[in-house]
Amino acid sequence: MLQILNESNEQIGIPHWYFGKTKPRSPTKLIPLKNKNKDSLALSGAHEWGYEKTRLWEHEDSTSEKEIPTRRRSSTISLKDVNSRTTQLVFGMQDGKRVPKLKEPRSLYCVPRDVVMPRWPVGIDTVCPQPDLTHNNTPPPFNEEFYKRPSGANLRLLEKTDTDKHEGTVVYHLPLMRFPFYTRSRPTAALEPCPFPLSCYDDDVLRFESRFECANLFRARRVGPYEYELELRWDYFTMKHTQWFYFRVSNTKAGPTYKFTIINLLKSGSLYNEGMKPLFYSERNAKNKNLGWLRMGHNIHYYKNNIRRKDCKGERYQYSLTWQFQFPYTSDVCYFSHCYPYSYTDLQKDLLEIANDAVKSQYVKQRILCHSLGGNMVHLLTVTTPSTHLTEAKQKRAVVVTARVHPGETNSSYMMRGFINFITGSSPDAKVLRDNFVFKIVPMLNPDGVIVGNYRSSLAARDLNRNYKNPIKDAYPSIWSVKAMIRRMLTEREVVLYCDLHGHSRKMNVFMYGCENKDPGLRLQERVFPNMMSRNTSKFKYSSCRFKVQKKKEGTGRIVMWQQMGILNSFTMEATFAGYNNVHFNSRDLEDMGYHFCDTLLDYCDPDTSKVEHVLANLTRIVMSQYAAKIGKSIEDLKDLPLEDLDISDLESSDGGSDSSVSDGPPKLPLLRKSKKKYKTRKERNQIHRQSKRRNSKQTSEPAKSKAHSVGGESSTNKEEKPAKPKLERRCSVSSAESPSTLAKQAHGIPKHAQERIEERQAKVNKGPTQVYPNVGETAPPPNYLLSEDRTEHTPPVGAIIPQRRAPTWVRRTPRHPPPPPPPPPPSQLSTPANPTRNVNIPAPLSSRQIQNINYYYHIPTLGLTFSTLKVTPHLRISH
Repeated sequence: MLQILNESNEQIGIPHWYFGKTKPRSPTKLIPLKNKNKDSLALSGAHEWGYEKTRLWEHEDSTSEKEIPTRRRSSTISLKDVNSRTTQLVFGMQDGKRVPKLKEPRSLYCVPRDVVMPRWPVGIDTVCPQPDLTHNNTPPPFNEEFYKRPSGANLRLLEKTDTDKHEGTVVYHLPLMRFPFYTRSRPTAALEPCPFPLSCYDDDVLRFESRFECANLFRARRVGPYEYELELRWDYFTMKHTQWFYFRVSNTKAGPTYKFTIINLLKSGSLYNEGMKPLFYSERNAKNKNLGWLRMGHNIHYYKNNIRRKDCKGERYQYSLTWQFQFPYTSDVCYFSHCYPYSYTDLQKDLLEIANDAVKSQYVKQRILCHSLGGNMVHLLTVTTPSTHLTEAKQKRAVVVTARVHPGETNSSYMMRGFINFITGSSPDAKVLRDNFVFKIVPMLNPDGVIVGNYRSSLAARDLNRNYKNPIKDAYPSIWSVKAMIRRMLTEREVVLYCDLHGHSRKMNVFMYGCENKDPGLRLQERVFPNMMSRNTSKFKYSSCRFKVQKKKEGTGRIVMWQQMGILNSFTMEATFAGYNNVHFNSRDLEDMGYHFCDTLLDYCDPDTSKVEHVLANLTRIVMSQYAAKIGKSIEDLKDLPLEDLDISDLESSDGGSDSSVSDGPPKLPLLRKSKKKYKTRKERNQIHRQSKRRNSKQTSEPAKSKAHSVGGESSTNKEEKPAKPKLERRCSVSSAESPSTLAKQAHGIPKHAQERIEERQAKVNKGPTQVYPNVGETAPPPNYLLSEDRTEHTPPVGAIIPQRRAPTWVRRTPRHPPPPPPPPPPSQLSTPANPTRNVNIPAPLSSRQIQNINYYYHIPTLGLTFSTLKVTPHLRISH
């Protein structure tokens, strides 16, 4: 039922004649107001339209007639327009016309009110329940220092072998994916519960599990009483990208020292050799001591083993990570991880908490940007103070922040959590930011990879951060949607900053990658924001920042936003997996980086530009000193040299560090269906068709090679025939006109297959093969003739000359009332060839009945034959 509410959310009465039904049954009868037309309804009480409170209908039992307060404005909508409004039909303006369209379903853009179970790709039959690590965000009350390796420690390398056979007993093995590429997905509820245990275990054997979100253990092999070799699962549908690890261990025993070795890592360098420790979580430790994830382990080594890599050719080997550990409790359930886990379910819980907050929900709007390849939601948050006027809203500048494009870089999600918590908080700085900026936040760009436990790729088996340049909507929907959102937003307001949050596995501290701007008026402007952030926190190291634009990184988000979108401050903020100053980062340290990012944004966008000018002058001195040291001169010698003339791109080293620097090509998916373009108007459709015809006509004007044709019309393929002599080929050169395309022939109404059937039928009627007659010197089709194209190979008769090219073939339609056949020419017009050794098949004269029933084929002259164009006769004249 249609309801019209006033400003006080009170329902306004609707007349019975509006619905075509009887009056509503109620104790009080509703009567229309005076001086109101029956054909219209005055809609009032809308706050955004500036109307005052009023009643359209008054009760009949009122003792006195009430006066209606006057409105500041009056607006009426006809019943026809009101009746045309539905919940699914909306109108938009296009070329000055109202164009109706269907409204998008709310499930496509509206965030649900509860946590939605993730969707898994088909091929994973069983999934364990998601672990509820309630204390995973509680940092320890002490600093976790780096591991100090004892001096003289020797590494025990694996024995050199050319095979991948290993000794020991397999105690855990993850089933392989049944398909070589992604096909479809299904929710967790459709999967079977995980059987536990997987196989027969002894009391002394550890029980491993990795069939839950973010986990990726593939195989566990017991090689000793307390020693295990572990293999990580590659990113789905690939054979590489193994650095992130996360798995569960149960049936533990306190006291003995266990040794774990991961044997299929791919990166040549790691922070484990610089003192980084693996993360450990104990359920009993969290319950008894209220401790979450801890950095534990000793005898930690990262080294190269003798197992060949399968994803590349050459002498390239894998790497191993080994550590020793003692469990604190017996019969405990524990977890090991490369970094603090943050799953897709954790993100939904955080966003649901914001949505249920009465204060934060006023300036935080949550929408679904798109659905990933696996059908999971890609969330979009818009954080800003609601504007009362349109001009005030347009003056706000935009800031775009994204994270988790690489699933294994979980530290980026904790930086994003700290950023969201601060920007939605109640501090004065947060309020100033919301009043002056519009924040577009995408907290998880690759939810599919996060769910299945990939390290770098999506379900398309490709790195999303290498496909920003030309993203495919069906394969990389989140990347395509982010670019479309930013491009649309640039038409409305300025984007002052774009930042993509990442994690780094080889460097310490937090730093940024930017894009060097060579514009003389904006030189060194891209370095101001990172330098200001290094002044706000000691965890950020400016000396590790790089601004060199490399060709192999042109597909990354920061370079594409800088080149294609024109965003000056386009960054990638990298956070180490380890820490700084020989102390590990905990989850709270990573969240603090979100606060420092917002604090730096306030300093950078301060109306008082004294801070920016001071930092820019300091950067100029630093760059001049580095350039002077490089060329061997002093700063005083370069004092008069302008900054625009300095080539500072060679002052920095490469910003590499990833084995996936270059894109692997198109997505590893089945053939994607090309969406057929829908023409808006008939004029546009006809214009496109005319352009395609012009394009085809240009292509047909180029010369093309043709194959030999026999005079008698019989065709066959003969691969053993000797090639023709060069002299004869030169004598029989023909024009370079190419036969028209099949599309042009079909445009006249006769497809190729239909024409072949007509020829067969005519051959049966004539009791013989169709006669072929060459027509000499004809450049344009005669009337009642259609194009014909015969691509079959023909076996020429003995003595015939094989032509190099063939001109267009014209097919004559049999007229409804054919003219009478002309009389045959006298025999004197026929002549014999000059060379008696060369045989030429000359068809015999046909009767008038046969002439009426045949279709005439006109071929190019290949044998020096001429044919009269004035009269159609089945006779030939040989000319020399």
